[in-house]
Order: sequence, then C-alpha cells, then structure tokens
Amino acid sequence: MNRKPVALKFPACLLFLLVSSILALFSSCTQDGDGPLDVMPNGKSVSGEGFFLGATLDSGKTVHLISDTLYITLSQIWSFSNCSLTSIDLNYSFEDSVLVFSPKVNIKVNTDDCPSPMYRPDSTFKMLTGRGISPNITNIIIKNHLDSLLDSIKLRRGTIERDTFKIFVDSAFAKPSELPLRTKKSPSIVRVLDSLTPQKFYWRTLRANCTMRVDMCNDVVADTVYPTSWRESDTALVPVRYACASEDSTYCLNSKWEYDSTSLGKVKERLDTVWHMSTYYVEDIPSCAMVNKFSHTALLYKGDMTFIRELFVPDENERSCGPSTKKDWVAFDLTTDSLVVESEEGPSIDSLYKVWKSATVARDTLEAESTESK
Repeated sequence: MNRKPVALKFPACLLFLLVSSILALFSSCTQDGDGPLDVMPNGKSVSGEGFFLGATLDSGKTVHLISDTLYITLSQIWSFSNCSLTSIDLNYSFEDSVLVFSPKVNIKVNTDDCPSPMYRPDSTFKMLTGRGISPNITNIIIKNHLDSLLDSIKLRRGTIERDTFKIFVDSAFAKPSELPLRTKKSPSIVRVLDSLTPQKFYWRTLRANCTMRVDMCNDVVADTVYPTSWRESDTALVPVRYACASEDSTYCLNSKWEYDSTSLGKVKERLDTVWHMSTYYVEDIPSCAMVNKFSHTALLYKGDMTFIRELFVPDENERSCGPSTKKDWVAFDLTTDSLVVESEEGPSIDSLYKVWKSATVARDTLEAESTESK
C-alpha cells in the first residue's frame, strides 16, 4: 500500500522537465523574430551582372539567310538566384565583316525569399537581321563575358534548295582494275585508286582426309582451299582436299573432312596487293554556292545510293563565297563524310577535279524524287 504514491511521483517529474525544455527552446527561437535570414544585410539591394557559358545560333546551322529570323539561344545562365535576373541585353557590334553579339545578363539581389544560387533554364531570343545589315557583313558570332567565342554562323543572301535523288552504282566500281570510274553527269560518284601496298603472306598445306565418300570419281584432282582472310604475322594452314574432276560429281561431304595437323607441307610465300581506294560525291554548283547539309545511304554495288542535299544558291549581289571545294565545284569524301578541301595530307583539289573529268563513265541513272525550295 505504501509503494503506490512513489510510483506516481516519477512520471510527474519527467513530464515537468519535458515541458520546461520545450518552453526554453521556443523562447530561444523567437528572440530575434520569425522567418529566414535576409539575403543581403540590412535589406540592401545590389545590382550587377551574371554570366552565361553556352550559346548557339540557329540551333547550330552553318548558314543563316539574311531574310530569316535569327534564333539566339543562351544556356548555363548564372544569375545568383532564381529571381535575381532582371533582364538580358543582346548587345552587338560590327567588326570588319563580322556581326558580334555580346549579351549581358543583368541581375539585382534584394531581400526577396529566393532559392539558393542555380543555373537558369535556357533562354532563346529572336531577331530580324534584314534591316541595317551592311552587304559587307558575312559572318555572325556570339561571345560571353570572358570574350570566348561560343558559336558562329555564315550570313548569306540567297535561297536554300533541298533535293533528294538516287544514283545507280555499277558493279564495276568494286573492281580496282576499272578505276578511275564515275557515274554520268552531275551529281555523280567517282572512285579512284589512291595507292598500292605489296604484302607477303606465309602459308603451308594441311592434309585433309575424307571420312565419308558419297561418289566414286573416275578422275580426282587436288583442291586447295585458300582462306578468305590472312594475318600477315601468322602462317596460314591451307587444307588440301580432293575433288572430282567432273563438276557434276561430289567426292566427299563438306562436313566429313578431317584434318591431320601432323601432316604439314613446307612454308610457302604468297604475294598479294592491298588496293587503297577512295569514293567521292561530286557536283557542279552555281558560282559561290555551298552545300549546307549532306547525307546518304550506304554504298551498294549494283544498286541505288540515295542522297539528301541542301544547296545554298546565292543572289547576284552576294559577296561572300563558299566554302566549297572549288568556286563552282564541290566534292565530298564518302568514306569520312567530309568536305574535300585543300590540305597537305589529302589529294590535290585540282588533281581530283582532273581525275573526275577524265574518268571512264559507268552506266548509271539519276532519279530525282523531290525538290523543296526555301
């Protein structure tokens, strides 16, 4: 009977301590007022500049027509916080033949409740370039606050034509002895033999025994089965089988040959030649024109090869020219999908042009599927 009051006193003491702790914590949190701390001390407002690290002109295209709207996209914009960005100025200047954009990111930091510093989403601006642009301006570039060049595009005056067409590739293009060879007219395909590399391969015979003959031949001849591929560093084992002299008879099932690795012939040499060939797409173009986009299907002998090409055709008063292989002739390397330009490593432009003009013409057809003009 005397233990019951003692058991009731312990929880009462624990409850008293808990309530006291909560009151002390609440009192300490409310001494300086409610709410978060100010972003700037004493409610000051500070103005300045942010920056951006990426930019593209017309989504990365190579040519901008002066009559079209120019799209300027800024990415990775830093503006201190999500609500500090006040405006973006598209400042620009003219330097010789170049229109230079140097956008400026304006920010104003105040006591507004904003998230922590972050990169703002990409921002795209539109600008008409037809007015007030001198005919001498042929390029547009964009720089950031570090004066770093982020993107460039050629400013041209003219139209863009998009064509889809097929060119038939004759089987003769696969024969090195037929080269140089090209298709008819323009556009066309030309294949040339660049060089020859002599190689020496080593091989030895390997005896083959038939375990199940299916026919008795009157005359049997040795049939050396050479491999379709060689390793220059290895000695290839070449099976020597027997076959019927008459092609109408079969001597042994192909799956019933067994090879005797203990019966090898002497090491012999086999001379071969590696043919290095290049295939080009060639087209006569209007003077000072250029290929804006270019794509094609795989090269298929005895079949059609489809091309999709955007060609920029300049106006009569256009002063800028190219880029193209020559002023009125363009060539693409179909192996590397790159425009052929004059360089020390690649073929001479003039020599490639002469090869194309003098190459044997193969049978082909050119079929235009669609033409779109802009």
